[in-house]
Amino acid sequence: METSELLKKVRKIEIKTKGLSKHIFSGEYHSAFKGRGMSFSEVRDYQYGDDVRNIDWNVTARTGSPHVKVFEEERELTVMLLVDVSQSSYFGTVHQLKKDIITEICAVLAFSAITNNDKVGVVFFSDQVEKFIPPKKGKQHILRIIRELIDLEPKGTGTNIAKTLEYFNNVVKKRSICFVLSDFMAKGYENPLRIAARRHDIVGINLFDPMEESLPNIGLIRALDVESGELKWIDSSSRKVRKQYQEWFDIHQAYFKNNFLRSGSDSIQISTQESYVNALLKFFKKRSS
Repeated sequence: METSELLKKVRKIEIKTKGLSKHIFSGEYHSAFKGRGMSFSEVRDYQYGDDVRNIDWNVTARTGSPHVKVFEEERELTVMLLVDVSQSSYFGTVHQLKKDIITEICAVLAFSAITNNDKVGVVFFSDQVEKFIPPKKGKQHILRIIRELIDLEPKGTGTNIAKTLEYFNNVVKKRSICFVLSDFMAKGYENPLRIAARRHDIVGINLFDPMEESLPNIGLIRALDVESGELKWIDSSSRKVRKQYQEWFDIHQAYFKNNFLRSGSDSIQISTQESYVNALLKFFKKRSS
């Protein structure tokens, strides 16, 4: 992409998403994640009303009376964006490609984070880790992230969420708020997710297109699997074919929801035909409450 064209796109996304983060998301973001980055302070006697999840069982067993761990909020949080740039992100049949919506969501989250004086880092991935941008503060850093979101050309075509989470677990040692943005058309990531969730606050953001959810009855379709490069003829007039297509989508969605739930992580599902603004606001308000 030409430099002038890239700068125009960066500026356009900056104007749109910075406005959203300033007027809509900055307060919601802080309310949703304040106190999520906590550091240990001390151990004291249990008092009525304390969260039982904070009980220190070792000290309780040693002293014979219940004790709880006391945490204090870290003033500075780290936000990590794990961004799927595989070929399936270049799909979209409504208003935007999944990739474009992911870019805007990342920009909104990044601007909301720096408004809260937090650091932001990114891991771009396909079936391999494409690029790692270490967490930093500042507007220029966020603009660099947006440029990469727009212009990064991945080497891989498929999606490997497990490998990405393993990489994230190895390189980011400090507790962070981690958003994983993908269509999650992959499996085998339950163990790395569970390990990551022990240290980090994980949020999965699942982007999907209506055409992926259900196949329309329009006869023979020549379809390209963008991740494998394989061309196939699909008979969409077949009820059996449409049912299998629907079941394939439902299986991946259930796998996504169940694994994030089991790991104690949050998840959001967003269709390309709906407003991601409303979906994020709903999520933030739910977290705040």
